[in-house]
Parts: sequence; C-alpha cells; structure tokens
Amino acid sequence: MPSKSSARLAALTVAAVCSAASAVALTSPAHADSVRIHDVQGTTRISPYAGQKVADVPGIVTATRAYGSSRGFWIQDPTPDDDPATSEGVFVFTSSTPKVAVGDSVTVSGTVSEYVLGGTSSGNQSVTEITKPTVTTVSTGNAVPAPTVIDAKSVPAEYTPAGDGAANGSINGLPLQPSTYALDYYESLEGMNVQVADARVVTATDPYSELWVTVKPHENRTRRGGALYGSYDSQNTGRLQIQSLGATADFPVANVGDTLTGTTTGPMDYNQYGGYTLVASQLGTLKSGGLQRETTRKQSRGELAVATYNVENLDPSDSTFAAHAAAIVNNLQSPDIVSLEEIQDNDGATDDGVVDASATVNKLIDAIVAAGGPKYDWRSIDPVNDQDGGEPGGNIRQVFLFNPERVSFTDRAGGDSTTAVGVTKVHGKAQLTASPGRIEPANDAWKSSRKPLAGEFVFRGRTVFVIANHLNSKGGDQGLTSQYQPPTRSSETQRHAQATLVNAFVKSILDVQKNADVIALGDMNDFDFSGTAQILEGDGELWSAIKSLPKSERYTYDYQGNQQVLDQILVSPSIRRGCDLDYDSVHINSEFHDQISDHDPQVLRFRP
Repeated sequence: MPSKSSARLAALTVAAVCSAASAVALTSPAHADSVRIHDVQGTTRISPYAGQKVADVPGIVTATRAYGSSRGFWIQDPTPDDDPATSEGVFVFTSSTPKVAVGDSVTVSGTVSEYVLGGTSSGNQSVTEITKPTVTTVSTGNAVPAPTVIDAKSVPAEYTPAGDGAANGSINGLPLQPSTYALDYYESLEGMNVQVADARVVTATDPYSELWVTVKPHENRTRRGGALYGSYDSQNTGRLQIQSLGATADFPVANVGDTLTGTTTGPMDYNQYGGYTLVASQLGTLKSGGLQRETTRKQSRGELAVATYNVENLDPSDSTFAAHAAAIVNNLQSPDIVSLEEIQDNDGATDDGVVDASATVNKLIDAIVAAGGPKYDWRSIDPVNDQDGGEPGGNIRQVFLFNPERVSFTDRAGGDSTTAVGVTKVHGKAQLTASPGRIEPANDAWKSSRKPLAGEFVFRGRTVFVIANHLNSKGGDQGLTSQYQPPTRSSETQRHAQATLVNAFVKSILDVQKNADVIALGDMNDFDFSGTAQILEGDGELWSAIKSLPKSERYTYDYQGNQQVLDQILVSPSIRRGCDLDYDSVHINSEFHDQISDHDPQVLRFRP
C-alpha cells in the first residue's frame, strides 16, 4: 500500500506549461533517431520540447509508481551523453497502473510536459514528464543503470544561483551549473536512479512517511545530530527528502541523529512539500542514534522561571493532555509562568460560535496535577469568534498558566477581546490599564491572526510584565527550492507590522519605567536572524535570549531538514543586564517522530 505522503505528493497539480517553455517551438519533428532522454531534459529546468510530441524515446525502466494520482514509471538512458547538466532520466506519466516492469527496455512516444506542483502561484519548480504515452517494450530483464552516488563531494557548497531579473527572479531559464550550485546539481539528476549511503537523519519521520537526511555529515551540524538553519545565506545543501515506493509499514520510524545505514536507492523526484526527493525502491537499514528527550533544571527559590509552549491546536477531544502535562512537570520542571499557544475553544474545530476555552485549560491543569505538578491558575481573553486565524472554528488563543504558590497575577478590569490595553504611570512605576489585556486588537496587523496577551505578574515583590504572542504564520511563503531565488517571503509583511506593534508597546512600558522587567515570548513564527526579530528587538527595547545559547543549540523547530528558531523569549534591558539569565530550549518534540507538538518549549530563568 502506498504511504499517505505518496498519495499526497503524487497528487500533482497539473498547471499550465511554464512561461519559459511556452515560447519554445520545434522547427522539425522529434524523431527517434535524434531525441533521447537527455535531449528531452535539456540544459535548463524547462525542456526544449515542452508542449511538443516526441517519438520512440528509448530507456530502461528503473522504477514504477502504481498508486496515487501520479501513476507512471521512470526510464533512464543507459547510454548517457557527456554533458553533466542534462539528466538521463525522466518520469512517464500514465495516469493508471503502469504495465511495464523494472528492467524493461522500452521506447516511449508522447507529449513532453512541465507540471508545476501546487500550481504556478506556489512558485514551485516544474517536473519534466512525458504524458499521454505510447509504450513499446523492446526487451525485458535488462540491468538497471547504476545509480549516481550523491555524497558530500558531489553536492556543491553553494545552494542556488540568483534568479534572472528579467524573468521575475526565476531560475527556470538559466543554464544548469551542477558543479557550482546544489539545486542545479539535484535538477541535473531529475528522474535518474540515484543513491545515498549511511545518511544521517536530520528531520524525523513524519505522519506522511517521509524523512530528511543529509549527505554532508559536518554541514551546520547541531549538538544532537540535526542541521542548523542559521541564516538566509547558510543553506544546508546536503539535505534530501526520502520517501519510499514500498509499503508504509516498512518505512523506517526515525528520529534526528539516527542513520540510514547501507544504501538507499531510487529515482530523483521533485514534490511540492520539500522539493528534491529520493523516492526509494531500496531503503537503507535504520540505526538508532539513541536520542533522548531533554529535561531542564529546576529553578531555584529566587529564580522566576517563565516558559513558552505551543501545544498545537489543543482541544478537549485530544489524547495528548497527559503527555503535555508530563512534559510541563517533568521536562520543564513546572515553570512559574507558562505562556501556552494554540489553546482551542471547548469544542475545538466545530464552528458553532463557541469561544470559551475553560474546559480545554482546566483539563490541562488537572492533568498537570495528576502528573505531580502544581495547581496552576490561569488567565486569558476569549477572541471574537473566527477572527484570530488558525483552524476554522478552533478560536486558538494564548493562555497564561501560573503557579499561585510562587507568583501572583495582578488582575485589573477592562481587558476584553476588542479593547486595547495601555500603559499608565502610578507612583513612578509602569502599570497596565487592564490585566490581562490585548495589544491593539482592532489594528489591521492582527487581521485573521492572534492578538498578543499582556499581563502583570508579581514575584517576590517585583512586577514582571509578560506579553504572550503568536505571530502570523509563514503560510504562503515560497519554498527554499522555489523556481524564484531568493524565494518570496510574503508572510513577512503582516508579521513585521505585528512585531512593530509589540515593540512599540514594550517601549511604552520602558518610557514610563526604564528598569521595568518585560518579557515578550511565544511562537514568533520567525527566525532569530529574521527581520521580524530585528523589529521586535528594536533599538534595544528587547533582546532575544535564545542568542545566549551556543549556535548549535539555537533551534525550536525542525522543518524539511532544517533546525530553526520559531519560538522566542525576548527580554528587556533590566533582565538582560542582570547577568543571571539562564535560557534553555528544551528539545522534547521537534526531533522526534512521536511528537505531541511540532514545537519545542523554551524556558527562561532569572532573578527579578
């Protein structure tokens, strides 16, 4: 049976032929004596025969795909040319179960097409295919062309060329330079039989039966075996997605740091959920790296421990409450304040006007008690129905949990879903006009997005202002393997506007009280090196405390082979200057196949 990912990824969206190909016209018919696979593939990403019919293209069948909506087979020319830019393999789209077998020598006639997975608006690259084929079997039982070995030596250190300014930044029409750029190298192998050996897993097996490996074991390696995404110019060129042509049950269940030992072999494909993919007809053997979930240390009596944790659309019907509770009690050591993101209302994604989340929160609090933790109290503000984005009907919001035995919450009436919280000066100190309150909820920056939740806490007589955030997601951004380079990050526009408002609110506190302890934390949905982080930090109003960690530990999320920062805790100057700041990214989810959330929680300890 095919894996879920195979069915998902095989559902190729048939789009118009790429614009770069639409102007190509053949001056003569494509005859079998002149057209081979490397001619069909050409020296750019777009076939010179796109939209044209070709006849009797020869090749050996290297693999078949008999499931999903992208059924067909791959063929490869056993007699390659001497141009490394031209691939010797191509996918033949049959739309039904192919009638050929691996090792068949065939000739294929059909129409050359460039299919853009996800549609042209996605920015994805296209896949060169032969469609509407007529297939003739010449012989059977032939040897499959030996796989091209992909390893640290063969993959270039540079990731991609810059796009052509005359083509809106597209790289489609640029001549491939496989010895210079990693994306060009992978493209030059599109449809060919390829192989990786003893490859370390850098993103765990996901629910769609896919994982990521690296063929460059030393490239941006993190302490626990992943690959760090440390800047827009620091791509991990050795990362490659692995899927399988076999049964889902046989797919390895891997964590970061495990290894696919031996050889993994199959066609080089491209899909809309990660780009270049080795679709394995032969999988290596999984060797465990022994990765264990982390546990942070317990805060001392004089330390305030503040955490952020995205619990991924938690609602009362979920089965993860006990696991989340155990993580908070055992792995996070029961922080004094926990900012929770993605708490859904009492009936989850049912879109019936319910916005109250008391059942969700109290179920988690009870589970924490059952796990041996404190009886947390909580504060939040219900959103206006269906106005804060997320899963339709779920009404996700941020929630403060706090341990009343260690910290108190200053309740000040007036905060609701539509009223903006302000800052006043009382006896020379900053004070919120409402606690809890929301930051400028009517501002367009928060349209269909979560509004920040601000509250005042008191620990050992010292007021601490905490702002819980869940900024606009990266949905809609072009992928790193997009045909447009550099890819467009369209989601930044709203996120930058949101970060500007959060920074301005923090500044309003510090303008009243220069030495105020202010923490802005949560799922910022952007990297520590991003423009969003720079706006949040402003002119020193805030500082992202994850930067106190060694670079090899700066990650909270693992996506398509890249370990990266999405969750942050930012602190005001008084906290940073205290010299007692202790930060921990507690890796309990992002590196594991059996995660209860896709985010790792963060913990900050300091002495107010």
